[in-house]
Amino acid sequence: MRQYVGVSVPDDQIYERYQARAIAETNQLGHEIATWVGDHHPAQAPVIGTGHPLADIFLLKYRPTAAEVQEGVAFFGRAGQAVLKSIERLRIDPLKLYGSVCLKVDIDPEPDDLAQARAWLTHELHITQPGIVVAMGEDAVAFLGSLEFPLSSPVEFSCGEVRPFTPTIDLLAVPDIDSSLNDSAAKREFWAAFKALGEWYDNLPPY
Repeated sequence: MRQYVGVSVPDDQIYERYQARAIAETNQLGHEIATWVGDHHPAQAPVIGTGHPLADIFLLKYRPTAAEVQEGVAFFGRAGQAVLKSIERLRIDPLKLYGSVCLKVDIDPEPDDLAQARAWLTHELHITQPGIVVAMGEDAVAFLGSLEFPLSSPVEFSCGEVRPFTPTIDLLAVPDIDSSLNDSAAKREFWAAFKALGEWYDNLPPY
């Protein structure tokens, strides 16, 4: 739950100012990512995060699919459709979501690529200030744990359990959604873990 400090300005105006700043910072980050990728991997196109800039729920995959690379947007295609169906079942407002990928390009990363990807994800989390990160797959959880994020706790892949990541951000580890789409048993495993997000969401305090 974000706390907005102020006495003379209505809460909705304060929120609008935070949102405007978050939008500007997200756009600037997207420009920085595109510039860096263009300079270092000119044959590649970056995949940018998408969703509400001050989302309560930050969805995180490790690397993009071909459809996401083609559109340049995280959670485009089957994964995004599957997530939307899941949150509908949990009665979660889709405007509470932001989705991103750890690796902004679909390559086998070199050390410089990994360092830059960690910096970008750290910046995204600082901008969004989510209440929870839903990390999809063991690689995404491990990558999140590798960030030098202030006051963060060690993380592990505890599938379906909501655990603290920082004093203000929780972590829910679930199976990799892209690997779960073509197998019925894997879909059920994903849903069994993902539905913990519903209980977390139901306990969100109102703004």
